[in-house]
Amino acid sequence: MLTNKKVAFIGAGSMAEAMISGILKEKVLLPQQIFVTNRSNKERLLLLQEQYGVKTFSNNQEILLEMDIVVFAMKPKDIAETIAKIRHYTTEQQLFISVLAGVSTSCISQLLGHNAPIIRTMPNTSAAVGESITAISSGNFAELEHLNMSEELFKAIGEVAIVEEEKLDAITGLSGSGPAYIYYLIEAMEIGAKEIGLDEHLAKSLIAQVLIGAAERIKSTDLSSKTLYKQVMSPGGTTEAGFKVLESYHYQEAMVECIKRAAARSTELGKLYSNVK
Repeated sequence: MLTNKKVAFIGAGSMAEAMISGILKEKVLLPQQIFVTNRSNKERLLLLQEQYGVKTFSNNQEILLEMDIVVFAMKPKDIAETIAKIRHYTTEQQLFISVLAGVSTSCISQLLGHNAPIIRTMPNTSAAVGESITAISSGNFAELEHLNMSEELFKAIGEVAIVEEEKLDAITGLSGSGPAYIYYLIEAMEIGAKEIGLDEHLAKSLIAQVLIGAAERIKSTDLSSKTLYKQVMSPGGTTEAGFKVLESYHYQEAMVECIKRAAARSTELGKLYSNVK
């Protein structure tokens, strides 16, 4: 489906690199099909060119006219400025894919000034190891072929879920930001391990395998998460003792509010970007 397609990444940060790495590893595209640019960091472009064999460009924006797919991977706050600079080098025959939190397809359409197909996505940083979960939704002018092309790209970095765009802010708060919540938990477990006298490297291995095992367990069963953690606890045992501390600090309630606030912030940012002219 993507044979001979040319793909441009506008933005050369960690998400763009994770996508490029996965796409090339899975042989979805060849290096000569991928073009990358960013606002000012030429050293970063050179690094990507040397490491992956992709093509880079900076001031020669006319090259965008040759692209079949354009991926917006810059910081969300830069979307209006970026599109203003490239708008005259875009057409309705191109597919635009956004990985930007909070930026709606209608906002991008307005900024482009035409009816090109737009796909909005929300991957996460686990893309770096091919384990992202990417939510994908179609804009008003996108058709099934555009959705299929986008799905093919993102399957190179993990799993894909097709959703309605109205759910993407909630998904951003849950799985888009989710790795950070888990790393914060890991940091706490590492600190706890140190304070009870465990070696740092041993603790890291133990924690990582606990998380891998728990993730595989919940994927392999229909049992609720509550049932699963209850299975670990014995009355008067070690897990119950630790759990009571978590409950005293309202750990679960804090996580619920964390997810709700992140989702609300995605909605807030979307409204902010939609007001940018």
